[in-house]
Amino acid sequence: MQTGIPFNEDYNAAQQEGVAYFQQTAYKGFRWSTAKGFLKPARKRPNLTVATKAQAMQILFEDNRAIGLKYKRGNQVLQVKVKRELILSAGAIGSPQILQLSGVGPKALLDKVGIPLVNELPGVGRNLQDHLQIRLVFKTSQRTLNDEVNSIFKQAWVGLKFMFTRTGPLTLAASQVAIFTNSNPNVERPDIQFHMQPLSADKPGDGAHKFSAFTSSVCQLRPHSRGYLEIISSDPMKYPAIHPNYLSDERDHQVAIDGIKTARRIAEADALAPHIIDEYVPGRQFQTSEELLDAARRYSQTIYHPTSTCKMGDDDMAVVDERLRVHGLQGLRVVDASIMPEIVSGNTNAPTIMIAEKAADMIKKDNRQ
Repeated sequence: MQTGIPFNEDYNAAQQEGVAYFQQTAYKGFRWSTAKGFLKPARKRPNLTVATKAQAMQILFEDNRAIGLKYKRGNQVLQVKVKRELILSAGAIGSPQILQLSGVGPKALLDKVGIPLVNELPGVGRNLQDHLQIRLVFKTSQRTLNDEVNSIFKQAWVGLKFMFTRTGPLTLAASQVAIFTNSNPNVERPDIQFHMQPLSADKPGDGAHKFSAFTSSVCQLRPHSRGYLEIISSDPMKYPAIHPNYLSDERDHQVAIDGIKTARRIAEADALAPHIIDEYVPGRQFQTSEELLDAARRYSQTIYHPTSTCKMGDDDMAVVDERLRVHGLQGLRVVDASIMPEIVSGNTNAPTIMIAEKAADMIKKDNRQ
């Protein structure tokens, strides 16, 4: 707030700009996922079968209608047939991959990997968008969460505390403080978002640093850069090639530079500066615009918000229509973050749940007899 960013108790309300603690979908210390909130209460319904540890392989078509799905479970290859519709909800990576494996996508790609064309849709796997986070790490004189988990004994204590009291670090969300603000005064509405955490690591999964530090991660909310993904083989067990193309559009360069400058300005605020020992990442040796852009390239990674690879629309690159039905095919919809024409200006979990809620209403209405 000392840097001019206002406090905003509810950044999901009419006004997004501001700083607040992150809202989260959690209950009694657990992340309240869609599996817990929607699927678990329905598990006993007689019209629901859940197959776990199963890999979707290929959508089955009869002429231009989806009639079923081939999938692998263990060493068995199985099929399930559909009477009305098949709903593809494998995410912004999985959905275009499965469509391509099924003969729906760019003709040149399908010819290259030897998959017979069912329906040519050049936009399948294109238009990939994601929020690239630039991670700044500041060493501090104050203890942080790093100090709570930097030994096997402390990790065990944290685990026991969560197990018996449902309190402690394991109840925290991925980030604690959210900031939506403008990268520069000429921007009309927030175009960068901070995910701030009282811990630090070289990258997720590597374990916390052995010193006290916090992370100030900043991402561009509406990137211009576009990536793509494509299968490399007709084998559904092989990962697709993913090309995010982060910072490939020059219009994103200045936002990345200004994002780092904003993070430093926050760190220099009177309430925080006395507790900071130094800027560990990227380091104060990065100063000029060229150096800051280099730092953005070096010290950034996905924030796990891939979207838009089966985008909704009516142009040549659109994959689904306004009711999420795949263009040129019958009995097939895509319902996940891949249908967003453009990435949302914030986290993608809640918007994806909204897409599913809206799609459920449309599916019921369209199949009403």
